[in-house]
Amino acid sequence: MKTKIAIIGAGPSGLLLGQLLHKAGIDNVVIERRSAKYVLGRIRAGILEYGFVDLMREAGVHTRMDAEGLRHDGFEIAIGEDRTRIDLHGLTAGKSVLVYGQTEVTRDLMEARIGAGLPTHYECEVIELRGLNTGKPTVVFRSDHEDCVLECDYIAGCDGFHGVSRRSIPGDTLREHEKVYPFGWLGLLSDTRPASDELIYNKSDRGFALCSMRSESRSRHYLQVPLSEKVEDWSDDRFWDELKARVPADVASTLETGPSLEKSIAPLRSFVAEPLQYGRLFLAGDAGHIVPPTGAKGLNLAASDISTLFTLLVSIYEQGRTDLIERYSETCLRRIWKAERFSWWMTTMLHHLDGTDIDRKLIDAELDYYLNSEAGLTTIAENYVGLPFDRLE
Repeated sequence: MKTKIAIIGAGPSGLLLGQLLHKAGIDNVVIERRSAKYVLGRIRAGILEYGFVDLMREAGVHTRMDAEGLRHDGFEIAIGEDRTRIDLHGLTAGKSVLVYGQTEVTRDLMEARIGAGLPTHYECEVIELRGLNTGKPTVVFRSDHEDCVLECDYIAGCDGFHGVSRRSIPGDTLREHEKVYPFGWLGLLSDTRPASDELIYNKSDRGFALCSMRSESRSRHYLQVPLSEKVEDWSDDRFWDELKARVPADVASTLETGPSLEKSIAPLRSFVAEPLQYGRLFLAGDAGHIVPPTGAKGLNLAASDISTLFTLLVSIYEQGRTDLIERYSETCLRRIWKAERFSWWMTTMLHHLDGTDIDRKLIDAELDYYLNSEAGLTTIAENYVGLPFDRLE
């Protein structure tokens, strides 16, 4: 088997890259270790930055997103009973975010790939990446109990934190930076009316809570819980009662509850691998970095990687500019570290953290400053809607 670009991973990162390359006339093959049904069943983020939205439109996969996505011009931060609205539209010269679930993004990209008849191999385990420092790297994968070899020009590692791509970079080259938080998010998905027209990030003495949504009739709510907690110990009633105890009284009084469609606990971590390129292998998305979900940056940060990688590959095939290859990592990492900082800041400011009295007082003072200063509010808004993509040049 031969192709120009081998893409490992059929999540939104890999599928978006594949669709962009297809539109540019660059052959690509996607290999995914899970089934298509499993990939579509993963419940993930639903806040898209304007840069991600533009990229979906560039890829020609935007019809349903434009029709069903909910534009949000702001969100709220509640400290106890005090609610502050972050006016995204007003503070960022008209920018906004779009509420459209990652599952729907993945579905749209899958359907576009199927419609174009592009090769996608599901339930295929990648065994090894060979020849990364040669002109013809290969991907060895197992399909139907047989080993297959895919020859290619370049490999895009979009296979997530536990994938083979990052592990293929030699240990004496790869540097990994990680911060693990001592709590997770217990999430509940339900067919209930959202708590508000916009998201509400809540800080209370009982811990953090987020009132989010997937549509006008489907809600996604989260609670900060210790990592020792188990999902099965949280009945729906217990979840709703705890959520009501962490949000302002006026929100709790009108909160619509109902049976859960899905419940899970996600640990929180900050993680960055450096470099993101080794030979003819490029890491993108969760394969190279993880952010806490507090700032809604995970999927969006992956999109900026894909934008940079797509620009690079087009430059190679249309202009012969292989000199840009070694710029990929530094270009992506500039934006990655800024997003890591914002996600860390949001997590630190809004969660209940163990620490000394002075630690808590300093956090309270910083948050009070940001929420009562136009400069502080603008900083939050600029980061939330997404910083501009860095140019590869």
